[in-house]
Amino acid sequence: MPQVPSLDVGHPMRRVFIGKVVVHIAVGESGERLQNAAKVLEMLTGQKPTFRRAKKTIKEFGVKRGENIACMVTLRGARAYEFLKKALAAVDYTIKKSSIDERGNFAFGIREHIHIPGVKYDPAIGIFGMDVIVALERPGYRVARRRRKRSSIGKEHYVTKEEAIEFIRKVLGAQVV
Repeated sequence: MPQVPSLDVGHPMRRVFIGKVVVHIAVGESGERLQNAAKVLEMLTGQKPTFRRAKKTIKEFGVKRGENIACMVTLRGARAYEFLKKALAAVDYTIKKSSIDERGNFAFGIREHIHIPGVKYDPAIGIFGMDVIVALERPGYRVARRRRKRSSIGKEHYVTKEEAIEFIRKVLGAQVV
């Protein structure tokens, strides 16, 4: 497995890297369109997507509670980095400063999946937009997720907004506007 690039800050425990990349397509209805969205996600990421259900009924939109209305994929490691490079090319390597939160996570949207390099338009599938959410981490974040002896992460160990901007510029080669 290839080494995933990270932002070296001196001490090995202060290193910043991509924890996960979540790719999400919300269709708003179940059926053939949702299945086509799942095909697009599987084609782009190489992983089988999971379906997301509606939390409540909205009669105006024809959505029932518990109905599948979206699909998503979580990518980690080298797969996450490879997909993120392609997704950033679709948005001209620019990310808004307002889309970066105080914990170092950032998100951006892709209006049409055919903007991603190497993807051709297929009339049988259609065109879908998607959200790409990136969570940046440091070594040691596992203590908050593990099953046994779970603990909280100290305030000083979280990735800051400034460190996230530096990571985006140096490691991903994108600009923050």
